[in-house]
Amino acid sequence: MKASLKGRYETDKSSAAATLALNAGDVKLRASMTDATVVKGPSLNGLVLAVEKPGFFIIDYNIPKKDFRFQFMNTVKVAEKPLNLTYIHSRGDNRTIVDGTLVVDSANKVSANHMLGSRNCKLKYSYVHGGVTTFEPCYDLAKNSWDFAVSRKVYGDDVFKASYQTSSKALALEWSRNSKLNGNFKITAALNLAEESQIPKLSAESTWNFEM
Repeated sequence: MKASLKGRYETDKSSAAATLALNAGDVKLRASMTDATVVKGPSLNGLVLAVEKPGFFIIDYNIPKKDFRFQFMNTVKVAEKPLNLTYIHSRGDNRTIVDGTLVVDSANKVSANHMLGSRNCKLKYSYVHGGVTTFEPCYDLAKNSWDFAVSRKVYGDDVFKASYQTSSKALALEWSRNSKLNGNFKITAALNLAEESQIPKLSAESTWNFEM
């Protein structure tokens, strides 16, 4: 059995979440909860149960909302290149999202994300330079705007990332680390250049994984 504990702190609030996962043959059984589940006594608030077969499907059930979420994954070949497809449907809000990523080679990927029945569609190109620096321009058809992100690996486990959304003029700087020994963390400073206040909003997130 595997367990993870995640804590998130922002300048105006903090939160926590925990996940328990159990392997049952080819599938995984998972239970996720937030601090709302245990604050003021045990409750069903924030509790989600899931069944997952890695690479094939994930079925989530949000107990307090009585809502199912279905996610199916598959990979097909297009001109001898792998095309990773993901289909996501949320029954509660009747929303369906289709996501596809074409892996051109180890350094180049093209992806599209579309919500069926709407104009929400994003096209993204990802290029990895030298195995350490990633450039990701993204075009949002609904907003007719571009988003840009640049990230770079340093010291093996650390990644520095900068992103900018032209529609909202939101700038974000992020430092993250994924370490099997010391756990994972992410520190973000976000700033909206369209607002009068130029004070960045800070947030920190840490995740610890355990074998039980």
